[in-house]
Amino acid sequence: MSIIKLHDKYFKSYISEKLIHEAIESLVKQVYKDCKNETPLFIGILNGCFMFVADFVREYNGDCEVSFVKLASYEGTKSTGKIKQLVGVNENLEGRTVVILEDIIDTGNTLQEIYEIFKDKKLKQLKIATLFFKPDVFKKELPIDYIGISIPDKFIVGYGLDYNGIGRNFASIYQLTKKPTMKNIVLFGPPGAGKGTQADLLKEKYNLKHISTGDVFRYNIKNETELGLLAKSFMDKGDLVPDEVTIDMLKAEVEKNADANGFIFDGFPRTESQAKALDEFLEEKGEAISGMVALEVPEDLLVKRLLERGKTSGRSDDQDENKIRNRFNEYNTKTAILKDYYELQNKYFGVNGVGTISEITERLSTVFDKL
Repeated sequence: MSIIKLHDKYFKSYISEKLIHEAIESLVKQVYKDCKNETPLFIGILNGCFMFVADFVREYNGDCEVSFVKLASYEGTKSTGKIKQLVGVNENLEGRTVVILEDIIDTGNTLQEIYEIFKDKKLKQLKIATLFFKPDVFKKELPIDYIGISIPDKFIVGYGLDYNGIGRNFASIYQLTKKPTMKNIVLFGPPGAGKGTQADLLKEKYNLKHISTGDVFRYNIKNETELGLLAKSFMDKGDLVPDEVTIDMLKAEVEKNADANGFIFDGFPRTESQAKALDEFLEEKGEAISGMVALEVPEDLLVKRLLERGKTSGRSDDQDENKIRNRFNEYNTKTAILKDYYELQNKYFGVNGVGTISEITERLSTVFDKL
C-alpha cells in the first residue's frame, strides 16, 4: 500500500516491514550483550508496543520474563502531555534488571512517568529500549539506552501505533501526509467487458485523462521513441516487454499530463508487481490510486460478445473460441489477483457490467462519485 485513509486523515508508506525487523534485530543484539548473564524482565508499554514486544522476545535467545504496563498520553495526533497509569506491574522487582520496551519516544513525558513508576522498586538497573525516537521534540534529560530508528516529528501509524484507535494492524509504518488531489482510477475487467467504451465516456464526464496501455504502446512504437524501440526489440524476439519498460511509458504519459484532474488506467496494471510500481510512482507525486473499478460480466456472455465482435473487427483472436477461452484463463490466473491487492486497501469496487452502455455508465458513475 502507498497512501491510506484512516478516519479523516491520509498516510503514506514510510518505514517498511523489512527495515523495522532489521532495527529490532539490532536492538536485540545490544540488549542481549548487556543482559546475557541474567534473566531480564522486559516490560512493554501498552497499547502500541504489543507487536514490537512480541517480535523482540521472539528474537531474544536468552532467558527472560515479560510483563506490561499501560499508559496514555495521545489524543488524535497530538500528545496531551498528561500521563495516566492504567495498569501497573505486580512482580517483585527488587534486584532485577528491567528493560522497558517502548514503541516510540517523542516528548519524553511518558518516559519520565516510567522513571517515576520504577524509582522506588529497588531495581538492579532500569534500561530503556525504543523502536522509534523523535529527537527533535525530546524535551527531557533522561537516558535512552537503545534506539532502533530515529525519525522526524511526523505522526505515524502502523506496527502497533494507531490514529484514534485504528491502524495498529499494519505490518509497516505510515506517515501523515496531505490528501491526494487527483481522482486516479484503475478500470478493470476481462476481455470484452467494455472497458474502452466506458473509459471514453467517463473521461469526458469527469475530465480525466484516459491512459490505455495498448494505445501507449502503439504510439511509442509508431513514433519510434526510445521506449518504443526498446519495447519493439523485445517483441521482435517473441519476448514479453519487461515491466519496467511498460511502467516507464506510463510514467511518461502521466508526466505529459501533470495538470490533469486524474487518470483512468485501462489495461494497466496487469500484475501485482505493476500495481506496486504504480503505487510507488504516484506516492512520489503525493497521489494514490483512488480505486479499482471492475466490470463484472459472466464469462459465457463475454465469449458470445467477442465472437460476435469478431465478425466485423477482423481480429483473429475474436474468431476462435479456444483462443478467447485461453485469454480468460490468462486473465483469471494472472490479472484477477489484483482484486485481492486492491481489496486489502479497501479500494476494490465491482460493478455489474451487463446491460446497456448507459446503464453501465450510470453504475460506474455512482462509484466514481464516491472516490
